[in-house]
Amino acid sequence: MKISRWILFYWLFLCVFASGSLSIDNFNRAFPIIEPDPNHTKLHLASEGLEAIKRITNPIAAVAVIGPYRSGKSFLLNQLLSLSCYEGFGVGHMRDTKTKGIWVWGTPVELDINGVKTSVFYLDTEGFESIGKSNVYDDRIFALATVLSSVLIYNLPETIREADISRLSFAVELAEEFYGRVKGQDVAFEPAKLLWLIQRDFLQGKSVQEMVNEALQHVPNNDGDRNIDQVNQIRDSLAIMGDNSTAFSLPQPHLLRTKLCDMKDGELDLVYVKKRDQLKELVASIIRPKIVQGRTLNGKEFVAFLEQILEALNKGEIPSTGSLVEVFNKGILERCLKLYSEMMAKLPLPLSEKSLQNVHENSKGEAMKSFDEQHFGRHHAKRSVMQLDEEIEKVYKNFVMANEYQSAKLCEALYSRCEDRMDQLQVLRLPSMAKFNAGFLQCNQNFEQECVGPSKANYELRMMKMGNSTWFGGSNFGGILAVLW
Repeated sequence: MKISRWILFYWLFLCVFASGSLSIDNFNRAFPIIEPDPNHTKLHLASEGLEAIKRITNPIAAVAVIGPYRSGKSFLLNQLLSLSCYEGFGVGHMRDTKTKGIWVWGTPVELDINGVKTSVFYLDTEGFESIGKSNVYDDRIFALATVLSSVLIYNLPETIREADISRLSFAVELAEEFYGRVKGQDVAFEPAKLLWLIQRDFLQGKSVQEMVNEALQHVPNNDGDRNIDQVNQIRDSLAIMGDNSTAFSLPQPHLLRTKLCDMKDGELDLVYVKKRDQLKELVASIIRPKIVQGRTLNGKEFVAFLEQILEALNKGEIPSTGSLVEVFNKGILERCLKLYSEMMAKLPLPLSEKSLQNVHENSKGEAMKSFDEQHFGRHHAKRSVMQLDEEIEKVYKNFVMANEYQSAKLCEALYSRCEDRMDQLQVLRLPSMAKFNAGFLQCNQNFEQECVGPSKANYELRMMKMGNSTWFGGSNFGGILAVLW
């Protein structure tokens, strides 16, 4: 009896351990989902945090906070989640950054968004411009947060600098590549709502939106400085994205910033508490489930999407929208290639080379048209178009080879049949030459009608040689074949 109990206990232990269902017993805490490599240049996945997301079956939305290091991002997230510093995301006041990579709060906030029960995850990101990191690393963090989030909070202390605007170049390029699609068609992923959050006590008589608009106005560039031109182009694009962005100001919660974690709401500035609660309402009002290629994502699908994006952003030395475009166009490219292959597979081979070429060009045109209607990317799709063209040509070569084989097989069979028929007729003696000639004429007519494809010309020559050979009384058959060809 004791032995059977131990066996049962051991079996249960193995089942639980294998399933991993109890590997995390408390999701009410922060988990890393993206971590830096030792050189702080590229990123990799953190499995523990992904488990917190994978378990969710509802549509998912993400709120990400980005900004310079030591700008209060983690504290802000805790405030939005109504958590203390000791319960929520780690808050640091030292010179080194506290948050490395991207972290997620393991328990999502459940919201009803237009009748859809949505699980909202809050993401904390490593601050820009911290010690010992490359700009490329910052770009990857920013790009990932931009793509993953439904709401992107750009947390800026005091004011908007040129560098802060330049940082949005990736978001602008994403907008131009993915969001400028024809209305009514699926988009690769819907853009995050950009929320400019300026932490400043006094706006000097301006609204925060006026302050943002002013910062996005063209900077005079009489000397033709390329850097200023580039930032001005970003300003133009951000102005176009205006419908998808908003601005909000938040005063300092208290003068003693290093003591904030020990303070209750009653000790914080009253104006701050009021504005913070307004910010919570604003964020909740603009959250939407993440839409990727026309549909919402559950936890497992969201993680798969994250893996796709990370792979693309880690390609090469510098993250680019071009690599993202290729990721999203991959599935479309495969479907269009399949469309071409299916159209070509309906052909009754063998065909004449001209007929095969015509069908190839029509099928390729349909595949390219389908890709043009579906593809993502306005500027970076050219590489995907070239790739589709190359893949179609590879498939076409296979059809050309198959056509050559089927043509040779058919014409060889017809030639052999004529040869056998001539062998039978050759044994006849005069005066049956008319019957022999009629049989050969019929054989050649059948060959002409039935032998098609690239092998026909070669077998016509062989038929000519057969007719002209002394084996069949060459002079008579030369005249017959002259009539046939």
